[in-house]
Amino acid sequence: MTNTDTSFVYDASVESMTVHTLFDPVVTDQLTRADLVRLAAGVAAVIRVRNFLPVEVCAEIMENLERHKMGRYDFTPPMAKLGSAAYDHYKTGELGPEYFEQAEADIAARRSLLADADPLDLVFDKLAAAWDDEVTLATANGRPLFAGIIREINNGARLHFDEIARECPTALDVPPVSQFAFNCHIAMPPTGGEAVVVRRRWRPSDEQHRDGYGYQSYLADGEPTVAIRPEVGDAILFDPRNFHRVEPIAEGRRVSLSFFLGVTGAGPLIAWS
Repeated sequence: MTNTDTSFVYDASVESMTVHTLFDPVVTDQLTRADLVRLAAGVAAVIRVRNFLPVEVCAEIMENLERHKMGRYDFTPPMAKLGSAAYDHYKTGELGPEYFEQAEADIAARRSLLADADPLDLVFDKLAAAWDDEVTLATANGRPLFAGIIREINNGARLHFDEIARECPTALDVPPVSQFAFNCHIAMPPTGGEAVVVRRRWRPSDEQHRDGYGYQSYLADGEPTVAIRPEVGDAILFDPRNFHRVEPIAEGRRVSLSFFLGVTGAGPLIAWS
């Protein structure tokens, strides 16, 4: 007679099993597709790519930036910028003509920051090589979006998250399944200016803890957190759907070339600001 007893037998060894947080920083001199896949899968906190742009290129950008009058976000604390984000123009569920008119002026201004190339093209080429596929601009109603804001964040940035699917749900023709923030640091101060990423995403109940454009800092209490400080030329990538903030600086300038990247169901990465 065959024994068909399938009752559960407790195995005490499972008590010693470790569940890994999987929220460590990746620091590398050469960005790879595997790095980006780990970030998209949520098993890496942040990627720091050292010397993504040469220091000499960053210096030329900063020198030419002096010829431009930068706009600003009237946040608390304020934030200077050259260029605008889709969210700045997304009012009635679409990006109107004024967005695309502003984008043309912003692209021309950014292209003037280097004598021989648009800084965004240099960045896209390196990202495409790492991803082994194209990096293209995201589109809205078939029209390419602007990507590549120059931002100066000297006074820090509050705890917040960025998620195109929640903030601009009908803006992109092809919504991404995963989203990265990309920041290449053109100028950095001697100390401070760390990027801080928290392993915690937005919940509806968080709205009662809003603080201006961001959220109360205590939402990060007790959560796995990574702080990483880039140097000039370094690129930082992370999932902006996680809460994140920037530490203030005491002296100098903290300037970056910034945009979002989206992983879609197709091959190329898409980009927007």
